[in-house]
Amino acid sequence: MSKTVYPGEIFPNTHDFDEGIRTLLPRYSEMLDSITRCVPTDCSTLIDLGCGTGELSLRLLNHCPQAQVLAIDYSPRMLEFAHHKITQAGYNNRWEPIRADFGDLASRSGGDVAIQGAEACVSSLAIHHLSDEMKQTLFNWVLSILEPGGCFWNADPVVPETPHLREVYQSVREEWAEKKGEAIAATRAKVGESVPQGHSGQDRLASLQTHLQMLTSAGFQDVAIPWKYFGFAVFGGYRGIKDK
Repeated sequence: MSKTVYPGEIFPNTHDFDEGIRTLLPRYSEMLDSITRCVPTDCSTLIDLGCGTGELSLRLLNHCPQAQVLAIDYSPRMLEFAHHKITQAGYNNRWEPIRADFGDLASRSGGDVAIQGAEACVSSLAIHHLSDEMKQTLFNWVLSILEPGGCFWNADPVVPETPHLREVYQSVREEWAEKKGEAIAATRAKVGESVPQGHSGQDRLASLQTHLQMLTSAGFQDVAIPWKYFGFAVFGGYRGIKDK
């Protein structure tokens, strides 16, 4: 098995992801639960950008009983794994996988894939692989595909605001690693070597303030941070009822 992975895949063996990410990142499940709560339960059309193994999609399908979820990812093996998970849960008729690089979609070079009329759009641990310029392009595109009143929520790591907070955030990660003990060492040993793919590369983190400024620049209203745990945050906003 090749040890190289696309940004976001993390593990060469996709079956290692769900347990591995919970070992590597503190409060991962809480983060996904938080982003799910921010989506209105009566949404009918949802977009999951960088859906990965389908953990967030599954939560959304449970949370929004009438929703159709369009799940976008550039990794065929992640989409295949997610499809199996969603099918096992009985939601395959409400979940549509789309193999695409959302950077291509945002820059209008996504071929035949056309998306409009979403009531909500979410993403988790994917957008931080984009350059700041492409993040802005993506936020502009997300606003354009949302219905008036629709929402966008993103869960991602963020750059600490000050050198002192950088030390604080690092100490939290170290304490987490110490708590996990041998499990985290074993999990880290399974991590693959990330190589650039499409618009995504190595971690390109931005500060939370920069993200909020980008969202505002794109035209989002009522931007907010409903959840934050040191270096990880859920943030987003709404397309206004009357906007540009």
